[in-house]
Amino acid sequence: MPRRYIDLSMTLENDVISDPPFLAPKIDYEVHADTRHELEQFFPGADIDGIIGGEPFAAAEWVKLTTHSGTHVDAPWHYHPTQDAKLAGGSRPAMTIDQMPLEWFFNPGVKLDFTAKEDGYLITAKDIEEELDRIGHDLQPLDIVVVNTSAGMALKNRDPKYVSRGAGVGYEGTMYLLERGVRVTGIDAWSWDAPFIHTKKRVEETGNSKLIWEGHRAGVDIGYCHIEKMHNLEAIPATGFMISCFPHKIKGASAGWTRAVAIFED
Repeated sequence: MPRRYIDLSMTLENDVISDPPFLAPKIDYEVHADTRHELEQFFPGADIDGIIGGEPFAAAEWVKLTTHSGTHVDAPWHYHPTQDAKLAGGSRPAMTIDQMPLEWFFNPGVKLDFTAKEDGYLITAKDIEEELDRIGHDLQPLDIVVVNTSAGMALKNRDPKYVSRGAGVGYEGTMYLLERGVRVTGIDAWSWDAPFIHTKKRVEETGNSKLIWEGHRAGVDIGYCHIEKMHNLEAIPATGFMISCFPHKIKGASAGWTRAVAIFED
């Protein structure tokens, strides 16, 4: 049976608008001639120009970035030192990205469409329930639930305000998913939570610091992973596909990069 693939990951590049400037990745490119001296170290005295094709050695890149650059998977360790306070057995040390179960990262995908919600809107359990009813889907354990917001098109259009665009998912909405067995979620915005600029305003108005990163902090009660800065969610339907989003295996890390892909069996 033929398969069809839709890339759900952004391209990592210089001058990308997916992060605040101080977190921006930097890529230095080396063309083939730039690495000639490396080949000469491996084969001193050899006729380097005589290799097949005549071009010396290989192109390469040096990349400076954080584990949260580009499309990436956050591990429970990113949110808090402990996880699973509300599960049987109680709190335990939070898992790092290299400890995550592989079976979490290749499962049926479910897309929730919240593109009509204004920037900074906090998606609730009721919102999620209504959207699941609209698309006619009953959540199953290990479904990978991705949230399409207005931030997706902002990223595609290189909107310099991308970091402050899109809705986010709060504690209540996140727990609604986790309590039904979801362990990997995703969003096309900079953060799973509402953008900081909007959260800051709520905290100032209410004095309630528990609003800060409340969606992330749901991992204190039930450990989970989410994918941030996804791309192209508007190109996939609500259901009927698998998502592959295995994170890069980095020892003791809070996150790992992923090439998230929607896979359709046509």
